[in-house]
Amino acid sequence: MAVRKFNPVTPGQRHKIIGTFDEITTRVPEKSLVFGKKTTGGRNNKGKMTTRNVGGGHKRALRFVDFKRNKDGVPAVVKSIEYDPNRSSRIALLYYADGEKRYIIAPNGLQVGATLMSGKDAAPEVGNALPLQFIPIGTVIHNIELRPGQGAALVRSAGNYAQLTSREGKYCIIKLPSGEVRKILSSCKATIGSVGNSDHALERSGKAGRSRWQGLRPRTRGVAMNPVDHPMGGGEGRASGGHPRSRKGLYSKGLKTRAPKKQSSKYIVERRKK
Repeated sequence: MAVRKFNPVTPGQRHKIIGTFDEITTRVPEKSLVFGKKTTGGRNNKGKMTTRNVGGGHKRALRFVDFKRNKDGVPAVVKSIEYDPNRSSRIALLYYADGEKRYIIAPNGLQVGATLMSGKDAAPEVGNALPLQFIPIGTVIHNIELRPGQGAALVRSAGNYAQLTSREGKYCIIKLPSGEVRKILSSCKATIGSVGNSDHALERSGKAGRSRWQGLRPRTRGVAMNPVDHPMGGGEGRASGGHPRSRKGLYSKGLKTRAPKKQSSKYIVERRKK
């Protein structure tokens, strides 16, 4: 994985930095695992705009990605590494020994032709999915479940990884990418390795048009509005607008939004770094 820069022959290419797509082996997705994706344009079922700055964008097809990895004991061969327009990471197409095909998030270092397994008997090698209780301490992991059988909810975007640091009774202590240290049930599954396409963080779109391709419309800053439109609007000259807040008046930076009595707070050993 790498990124490439462009000669500034156009204004849009002057600051453009994108991936090389070297690891991608096919351009056509597996037809049986693809279905159409409808976009709302920010409108609800009555046609009223309920979400601003959303609309347009290139047509996309959803790839059905297997986050549960519940086919235990059945070996699978990596057939291809593919691009997925709906996520920052790459996806890998698996051919199972019994004939089934599934997509998974492609971890860093996964090669076409590799054999993967899931379940408690799988080896702790890159791409294999195991319950946390069978993963060695200190292992780098991703695609972590919060509830057994629910499917991976944590550490799924490009370049991310968590680390299994210790065990306490029926819980494992996981250090997440945000710096938060958290208890997770040992029976929850995780995948070995870090998520691929780690150079995604270095990419720069180079022009506003790339945001439009992704379905993002222009966003007007609050301080550029009038007082009737936004709490931070108005003022003579370039007034900063006071404390940053949302259109509805809620503080947007520094305000703690986590519910004080949230049940899952007891599983957090150490909060994320500010």
